[in-house]
Amino acid sequence: MNVLFVCVQNAGRSQMARAFFERAANGDHAARSAGSRPAERVHPEVVEAMAEVGVDVSGRKPRRLVLDDAQWADVVVSMGCDDECPYVAGRRYLDWELEDPAGKTLDEVRALRDEIRARVDALTQEL
Repeated sequence: MNVLFVCVQNAGRSQMARAFFERAANGDHAARSAGSRPAERVHPEVVEAMAEVGVDVSGRKPRRLVLDDAQWADVVVSMGCDDECPYVAGRRYLDWELEDPAGKTLDEVRALRDEIRARVDALTQEL
């Protein structure tokens, strides 16, 4: 199963979700992440919060969402990109309403990280 995680900047939510999914799927499923308007880098607070739970996202680079990503995916999980996310018939779409971690405190990012991890774990179990 191929899962695409999409947010606006691909610098926080979708990066965390992809990293947690890759760890939970243990090679049984593939993941990508992308953004409708990618940032220059992953948010430093996200890098720090993920490092606290043993996940290194410091070397990841935000990337632009392209139609090929949606065509590749069996499941598309959007997190705030709304109408900017492409729609491909026959794909399963999930919309996770999660706050953007940009400009949030480290404690707020930790809470978001834990929410994303719980949702990813549930999705992985479902697949």
